[in-house]
Amino acid sequence: MKNFKTIIEPFRIKSVEPIYLSTEEERKNYLEEAHYNPFKLKSEQVIIDFLTDSGTSAMSSKQWAGVMEGDESYAGSKSWIRMEKVIRELTGFEYILPTHQGRAAERILYGYLGSKGKIFISNTHFDTTRANIEFSGASAIDIPIPEGTQPSLYHPFKGNIDLGKLETLIKIHGANNIGGVIITVTNNSGGGQPVSMENVREVSKLCRIHKVNFFLDCCRIAENAYFINHREDGYRNKSYREIAQEMFSMADGAVMSAKKDALVNMGGFLALKNKQMAEACTNLLIITEGFSTYGGLSGRDMEAISTGLGEVFDPGYLKYRIRSTEYLGQRLQSMGIPILLPVGGHAVYIDAKALYSHIPVNHYPGQALVCELYLKGGIRSCEIGSVMFGKYNNQKKLIPASMELVRLAIPRRVYTQSHIEFVIEVFEKILKEKDSSRGYKITYEPEFLRHFTAKFEKV
Repeated sequence: MKNFKTIIEPFRIKSVEPIYLSTEEERKNYLEEAHYNPFKLKSEQVIIDFLTDSGTSAMSSKQWAGVMEGDESYAGSKSWIRMEKVIRELTGFEYILPTHQGRAAERILYGYLGSKGKIFISNTHFDTTRANIEFSGASAIDIPIPEGTQPSLYHPFKGNIDLGKLETLIKIHGANNIGGVIITVTNNSGGGQPVSMENVREVSKLCRIHKVNFFLDCCRIAENAYFINHREDGYRNKSYREIAQEMFSMADGAVMSAKKDALVNMGGFLALKNKQMAEACTNLLIITEGFSTYGGLSGRDMEAISTGLGEVFDPGYLKYRIRSTEYLGQRLQSMGIPILLPVGGHAVYIDAKALYSHIPVNHYPGQALVCELYLKGGIRSCEIGSVMFGKYNNQKKLIPASMELVRLAIPRRVYTQSHIEFVIEVFEKILKEKDSSRGYKITYEPEFLRHFTAKFEKV
């Protein structure tokens, strides 16, 4: 298909799910009942669901066939043996721990390594990663490169970590006080931006010199491998899988939510090099998740993961995945919607602060945009700004996030071109009426991960 401009979906649709096409008046009532928080909406009230790409993929016929092959034995099932083999061959790590999702793997690993006074350093911690680290008593420090916090600036690898700051932090705090350095690929909180192999290599060198643990959060590693292949010198002739394997070889372990680049609805794993660390984490796994050969997963889940980890590196799939996301971003940019550049692999990120320049950050312009998208088109999206990452000082004044973004996370193999064209039309309406949009204030929030359950009202 090299000689064609149109990138078609490399699959046929075998099963469909109906969408209820609600009216704007209905959506107004739904949103009020949800206290202006899209997380509280019912799925049947949503037309296009871009809240997350996690666990929302459409599985292939081979994955569904594998579901029927699932061995549900409590210990040592055939499905576990297959999954362990697939992950070991991909990552190169000896010790593989299955978990029901990436969050469980995070809790086990960072709970084991974290304690009061410890720090974890990352290109950008995502919300659940930060919460699990802070819940252990440790602190999470983000050091993306400066270009990574400038939405309109183009840089091929805005997901990179700032190497100078990393070395300084290691020297200031000392290796014994650092729980680990975590590179998230792609950098979700930083706009779905990729990380270069060169950056990972330099991080690995620093960590080895100072004897600091180095981990990959690899839930979108196939998408990251695509960008390395197309943007970084020396990787054009390497397969996406080979690129991923090279990146794994430089880390001490990896955490994965299989609900992203393993193309499944549930599952994850923790993979480690160190035997002592693996044994300690295995004990925590058995106590909280399940026996070491299922870890909270059913056999059918493990079969689907094993197949998905192969399908995700298919060149046809990855080309379709990246280019279709890029198409949406380019269309929005061309009409004047400010987006984070370049477009990432799994999502388009809208710069809500630039779009709604009249709404101050303490009135959460990102939250205003997610509400408008739902009201005007039934599109559910996610604020990634000061609602998700903002903190308070001692005077309870908001310390805003570095960017005020709204993420349109596109589920894998779910929506067609006409769905995307509809989303573009909704943004045309958003743009016409943007000056009349108002901000929001928080009326309720929990201590951790407030964006999931917070309540809002219009300012």
